[in-house]
Amino acid sequence: MIRLAKYLKPHLPKIVLAVALLFVQAMADLALPDYMSRIVNNGIQQGGIENAVPVAIRQREMDRLTIFMSEDERTQVLDSYTLIDSSSPDYEAYVRDFPALASEPVYVLNEAGRARIEQLNPIMGKALLVVFGIEQALADPARAAEMAGNTGFDLSRIPPGMDVFALLSSLPAAQLTPLMEQVNQRFETMGEKMVIQAAVVAVRAEYEALGMDTSRLQINYIINTGLMMLGLTLLTGACVVAVGFLAARTAAGLARDLRRGVFVKVEGFSSAELDKFSTASLITRTTNDVTQMQMVTFMMIRMVFYAPIIGVGGVIRALGKAGSMWWIIAVAVLTLIGLVIVAFAIALPKFKAIQGLVDRLNLVMRENLSGMMVVRAFNMQDFELNRFDRANTDLTSTMLFVNRIVAVMMPAMMFLMNGVTVLIIWVGAHQVAQSNIQVGDMMAFLQYALQIVMSFLMLTMMFIILPRASVSADRIAEVLDTDLSIRDPEHPKQFQHPFRGVIEFRHVSFRYPGAEEDVLHDINFVARPGEVTAFIGSTGSGKSTIINLIPRFYDVTEGAILIDGIDIREVAQQDLRGRIGYIPQRGMLFSGTVESNLRYADEHADTHTLREALRIAQAEFVFENPAGMEAEIAQGGANVSGGQRQRLSIARALVKKPSIYIFDDSFSALDFKTDVALRRALRGHVNASTVLIVTQRVSSIKDADQIIVLEEGRIVGKGTHYELMESCETYREIALSQLNRQEVA
Repeated sequence: MIRLAKYLKPHLPKIVLAVALLFVQAMADLALPDYMSRIVNNGIQQGGIENAVPVAIRQREMDRLTIFMSEDERTQVLDSYTLIDSSSPDYEAYVRDFPALASEPVYVLNEAGRARIEQLNPIMGKALLVVFGIEQALADPARAAEMAGNTGFDLSRIPPGMDVFALLSSLPAAQLTPLMEQVNQRFETMGEKMVIQAAVVAVRAEYEALGMDTSRLQINYIINTGLMMLGLTLLTGACVVAVGFLAARTAAGLARDLRRGVFVKVEGFSSAELDKFSTASLITRTTNDVTQMQMVTFMMIRMVFYAPIIGVGGVIRALGKAGSMWWIIAVAVLTLIGLVIVAFAIALPKFKAIQGLVDRLNLVMRENLSGMMVVRAFNMQDFELNRFDRANTDLTSTMLFVNRIVAVMMPAMMFLMNGVTVLIIWVGAHQVAQSNIQVGDMMAFLQYALQIVMSFLMLTMMFIILPRASVSADRIAEVLDTDLSIRDPEHPKQFQHPFRGVIEFRHVSFRYPGAEEDVLHDINFVARPGEVTAFIGSTGSGKSTIINLIPRFYDVTEGAILIDGIDIREVAQQDLRGRIGYIPQRGMLFSGTVESNLRYADEHADTHTLREALRIAQAEFVFENPAGMEAEIAQGGANVSGGQRQRLSIARALVKKPSIYIFDDSFSALDFKTDVALRRALRGHVNASTVLIVTQRVSSIKDADQIIVLEEGRIVGKGTHYELMESCETYREIALSQLNRQEVA
């Protein structure tokens, strides 16, 4: 597939934009579980309170908190708050938010960034837990006993009626330090996140003491977080639509460029290259193989770039939520990779075979359609049906085998995902019970684990599709990378003006690519303008091969072909062929109309030229049709007879008005009367051109200026009809086999 990467260069801006959108989509998808975790942890469990740093706190409560802080911590906290009392400028606004301000001063949190809050969280959290614990113990003797067991701080030893916090504040640092060390040890076992979560209870109690509506606080938090999730979901949807559009445009553009590239390359093929690829194979490569590349390009943009971002991002975020459960993700990913490797090893050989089987099916189908009359004439319908069934069954069984692997993979993946879900819930429940993680974090870890598995599942789908696409890419690249045996020179020569069209074969020998022997041996002759040069000989003698060398459908193996003294290999192919009117043995017409087929030779030809060409070619049947030159021509000229196809092909060449005419057995489908009339009309029209005729009919070339007789690739006779009757035994035998003595004379 790397060999076709250059065809993606025009689409790089779209690919880059799609990757950027995929990154945005992945970040939004990765953020959703985190917001869900916040709703569960902060919105539901913590009543909408996210931090252990209260937005407001009574002065009395703050004084108690600072007892359990170091001097540095006390300074940081007090610098982050402003004391508000009845003399403050914004007193009326604050008292509406914090009704308790009417009875006592309140510390209000200054504007603080996320970093500042993170710095204050552990300080305030620990202090709040200690103060709140003492306050709870003072109200409940059972809690006092529990505190004494956990911290060694026994409130029962304090005289009744004494203010505990006043006592603690009066203690020297040496007596308070051991107590704080015991408390800090307890906090270390909990972890910072659990300390903050536990301190939220104290923050909520403080808010209630301030007269704040804590229910509204919780609802607002859940609604705001939910709106954020909704916004991220809409952003994800927009990215999905945009990426799908860009991926589709890129894939379709690549397919268009590949089809054009293959078509242009095949147009430049000589007969030598066309012999390497069957027509059915070239059709499959241009259609089915390109479609495979289009599909895999679309999926690669959508998945291959997105899956790694989700996979890596999911691992990072999952470990941040519950690092102790990392092994679950590792087990899931390793199991998934094992399944992919097994499936890949089994399916790859089959994927390589599929495209060859498609070629075979197309070949059988094409042969049956083109040879339908022959099949029916020999009553071989059953044989061809069995041949088609074999090709169809082979392809079907291979496709079914591959589809079964895919079918087995999907439930295996679903079983793996469900197993991971159950395992995370089971392990996570124990972690929650031990206060190691929060419920929301466990749920977020589950979502991230599923995202990670899904990302690997996407890559798995690509691994299943890539082998077949890789085979298709290699088949397309094989055509595109084929070295042309016939090329234009770097600095082509130009024919002299005026162009005469003198053709000279100088010691020409030719061997087909891959053949062991030459089919033409030391061919020498000169064909001049105003003369008709004809080629005759038995089947396989090399007549058509000589003709095909002139337009450079093949290049000579030895010797040279010169036109007006210039080797045809030294001029551009387009320049050479633009001066030749070629009429093949089997008249080839294109779907359209009679006029469109004639204009194939010269799209700017006027109507008079077209009608004159039809008249010379004895194609009066066109004018007998009510539609005239607008009459429809089916694909390949299937709706006209063989003789009509040949006459239209001749008319097309006449429209071109070339300096060289090549008739490759172009009169074989004509009756003798039409043949004579056509040759008589041609004689007056092409008398200034070089005319070469290949034929099996002696009657068609009796009047030729030069007849070249071929036998087994060698010239065994050269001259006029009468000269050859005297000097060439081979020609005499051919002539006597077709004509009686009087006609020969």
